[in-house]
Amino acid sequence: MIRLLVALVLLAAAPASAQVAPSSADIAGYRSLHRAALDNDAAAVRRLMAEGAEVNVRDRRRRTPTILAAFASADEALRALAEGGADMNAQDWQGYDVVTIAAVAGDADLMSLALDLGNRPDLIHTNWDGTALIAASELGHAEVVRRLIAAGAPLDHVNNLGWTALLEAVILGDGGPDHQATVRALVAAGADATVADRDGKTPRDHASARGFAAILAILEGDG
Repeated sequence: MIRLLVALVLLAAAPASAQVAPSSADIAGYRSLHRAALDNDAAAVRRLMAEGAEVNVRDRRRRTPTILAAFASADEALRALAEGGADMNAQDWQGYDVVTIAAVAGDADLMSLALDLGNRPDLIHTNWDGTALIAASELGHAEVVRRLIAAGAPLDHVNNLGWTALLEAVILGDGGPDHQATVRALVAAGADATVADRDGKTPRDHASARGFAAILAILEGDG
C-alpha cells in the first residue's frame, strides 16, 4: 500500500497528468514549419520544405513540427510533414510522440493516421518508460486502446511505476463504462491479468479493493 501511495505521488511523471501542450508564449513565438504545422497549413508546410526548412527542427521543449501537428490535431499538416521525410517517431522533452499525444487526447483518427504514416505503436517513452497503450488505458480511451492493440502495441509492458496498461486502467480508472470497455478490450486481446504491481497486487486485487464489480467480472471472465 505504501508503494502504491508513492506511485500515485509520482504520477507527475505519467503521461496523462504531465503532458504539456505549447504555452501561449510558445505559440506566439512559432515561425516557419512550427507555425505551419500548428495552423494545419499543409501548403505552407510543403512550400517551406521545398525552400529548405529543416523538417525535424525543435523548439525549446524539443517539439518538432509533427509534435505540434499532433497537439493541434492537424491531420493535413502531419501528412505533408511525413511526405517530406519528418521523423514520425520523434519525442519531445517529456518523451511524447505523435501517437501518444493523440492517445492521451482520445483523438483516435489522428492516432491512426500517425500509425499509417510510420509512427510506431510500441515506442517506449524516454521519461516514464511507458507506452501510448498505457496512457490511453489510464484515461479509458477504449477506441484508442482497441486501435493500438490492432496495430501491435505491447500488451504487458511495465512502466516506471511498475504498472501495465491493465493495472493502470484499474488503479487510475473510475470503474465506469469507458474503463470497463478498456479492460474488456485488453483482456480480449490477451493482456496478462496475473501481472502484479510492486506490492504484489494484481488487477483483480485492485478491482476488488475499489469495489469495481463490473471490471472484476470482466477480469474473471464473467463480464
